[in-house]
Amino acid sequence: MKFADPKNDVAFRKIFGNEAKKVILISFLNSVLNLDGNRKIIELDFRNTFQLPRVAGLKSSIIDVNVKDQSGTTYIVEMQLSEVVSFDKRIQYYVSKEYSSQIEKGDDYSKLTPVVLVGILEFEYFEGNNYLTRHLILNMETKKNELKDINFNFIELPKFKKDLKECKTLTDKWIYFIKNAENLDVIPPDVTDEGLKEAYTESDKHNWTKDELDSYDYFLMREQDERGKVELAERRAEQKGIEKGLEKGIEQEKIQIAKEMKNDGVALEKIIKYTGLPASDINNL
Repeated sequence: MKFADPKNDVAFRKIFGNEAKKVILISFLNSVLNLDGNRKIIELDFRNTFQLPRVAGLKSSIIDVNVKDQSGTTYIVEMQLSEVVSFDKRIQYYVSKEYSSQIEKGDDYSKLTPVVLVGILEFEYFEGNNYLTRHLILNMETKKNELKDINFNFIELPKFKKDLKECKTLTDKWIYFIKNAENLDVIPPDVTDEGLKEAYTESDKHNWTKDELDSYDYFLMREQDERGKVELAERRAEQKGIEKGLEKGIEQEKIQIAKEMKNDGVALEKIIKYTGLPASDINNL
């Protein structure tokens, strides 16, 4: 077996956005959101299903799947590949827009149903060491979650350090799959959950079509190009900072020399000659 990287655009949509394999997303959401009893998801209606990209060069650092369960609750599962400016504001805007778009002007507010976001981040963003965090609207006095229609859940992959043997819960096994599947050769022996098993099967590239493999490789190269651009920009900024620092250091050294020469009574013309500083600057020392 050769598993694809679930964080890749094409792989993510094929695994989690495949309506024919909805057992995968149902298992993932029930596990990560700790849904059980009458809160458990038993059916999903997909709002955007898996399609191969049609436009070469299409840039997206955000991959998402949008679904509704049997109660009308909307779930947005989003893979954020890199941190962007005002990430927190974008997320809140995105979810709020999804919530408000459920009704038209003049409609009854009772038609609004909850919106739940599950963000999978390839970077660290929140304080603390928890790799799975839940963000609710709470009453500051009672700490109760009384405004329940919007909530946010984040998985920060860099904070997940567990190896395969340490993954005891289904949630940990799901996160391990997302982070490490591309480095595995077989499905782990302790995977018994039907949805997670199906996720591994769907990510096995031996079961993919040529178009899917070509698209996967294209997005892999695109991600590498984007990382290369960021690294190049960082190196240039660092080099520019070094150069500015050197220039400032040289300037400070010239000023110090000029001060000493002036204190020793050296003629202005000679100070200008040896330091290159203008007469006005030397006179102001």
